[in-house]
Amino acid sequence: MGESRIRRMFDTVQEQKRPGLIVFLTAGFPDMEATMELVPALVAAGADAVELGVPFSDPLAEGPVIQDSSFKALQNGTSLEDCLNAAEALRDKVPDTPLILMGYYNPIHTYGLVHFTQRCHQAGVDGLITVDLPGFEADPLTAECQTHDISMIPLLAPTSTDESIEASCTGASGFIYCISVTGVTGTREQVSGRSFELLDRVKTHTTLPLAVGFGISNRGHVEEVGKTADAAVVGSALIRVILESPREELVERASRFVAELAGNSLPN
Repeated sequence: MGESRIRRMFDTVQEQKRPGLIVFLTAGFPDMEATMELVPALVAAGADAVELGVPFSDPLAEGPVIQDSSFKALQNGTSLEDCLNAAEALRDKVPDTPLILMGYYNPIHTYGLVHFTQRCHQAGVDGLITVDLPGFEADPLTAECQTHDISMIPLLAPTSTDESIEASCTGASGFIYCISVTGVTGTREQVSGRSFELLDRVKTHTTLPLAVGFGISNRGHVEEVGKTADAAVVGSALIRVILESPREELVERASRFVAELAGNSLPN
């Protein structure tokens, strides 16, 4: 079911001749109640899929904004199990929207690969992005994901070799996440040209949809990415809106930002 939900999402955006919009939220930030409110609101505003970030103590790929959100979520006591419980509770609220867990390998390994993927399947998780797990070491987790119908979504960077791209694409399903820059997450003034070079390289190894993330922060970026890729991923810019919003205005401000990214309008 997981891979088919992702496939249907990409089929829909391709039929509508527009780029898909994938948004990233750190689960448990600023609190788990906010996560539960934000996900359906952002889907209603125009998000086509949602990445739920699993907070981790040493998020090597993250810039200061997402690091801050992860630290606050950990201060709240947010665990991997909490993230799985949140996904399970959200599944009924957004039945057709892909929910993707994005995090680091240590908590998954500690949880146990078999138990983890079984729990993901039970919770209705559609895909998994493991930031620090290279393709050539991903086979055990990939095998368990395939068993439980969970898409294994690799991260590829401009510095990825053709060999690593090929290895990552071999076990991939759902889509391929292409990083637009060499470096950590964070908003940037313009989309790096290196991301488009990377897309051309990746397309020689897979027919899966391609999404571009890291640095996407406005509608212009989404449209630019959409000329070459199938979807744009927005994380830091959305987390910054949440960081800067009073709790009582958080959902409204985040929803308006996502609506702008999607090219939609919300009622006043």
